[in-house]
Amino acid sequence: MPSLEDRERRDIVSGEVMAEEALIRFVAGPDGAVVPDLARKLPGRGLWVRATREAVEQAAKKGGFSRAAKTKLVAAPDLAGQVERLLKARLLAGLGLARRAGDLILGFEKAAAAVTAGKVALLIEAADGADDGRRKMLQASRRAAVAGLHAPRLIGVFESEELGLALGLGNVIHLAFLAGRGADRWTQDVERLSGFCPLLPQSWREEP
Repeated sequence: MPSLEDRERRDIVSGEVMAEEALIRFVAGPDGAVVPDLARKLPGRGLWVRATREAVEQAAKKGGFSRAAKTKLVAAPDLAGQVERLLKARLLAGLGLARRAGDLILGFEKAAAAVTAGKVALLIEAADGADDGRRKMLQASRRAAVAGLHAPRLIGVFESEELGLALGLGNVIHLAFLAGRGADRWTQDVERLSGFCPLLPQSWREEP
């Protein structure tokens, strides 16, 4: 079976053929409603849309789903918002699985050490965490880069309480996702989410 990266589908909005990992699959529900299928497992013909808010909104508002399915379908006005919420829930669930697999390092000291050693693919910082701790973690990331090691990608989508609930812990501020296949799979959904919302708070993006 070809890998996800090798499979291609046609975006019903643009007509462009692209890798499945860059698309959101939708199916028609029993009542004719358009249903997001992020896991790509629901029965029925898949209706594929580029993983961006603009593309999903265009398909919903301009009858793209009905044309592609050749039957009347109803897309919720907030369909793009539904996809964003489902992607976030999927990512949080993925963190729980990653913790059980031993792919996560929690806590400032341990996470910073792993980052400095170049072992981390993604650095997940709570959006409501203290600025000082995050800046020190980013300094560790820069040290890794200067040493010619891998510097992790920074993610700031979730608040500390959300991260804690996903991991069955108290509030979580610093979380390092070790490089490997688990991180690669999680990153695919991160990329899809980036089409629906910023991955960093605005204040972080304005920092020098």
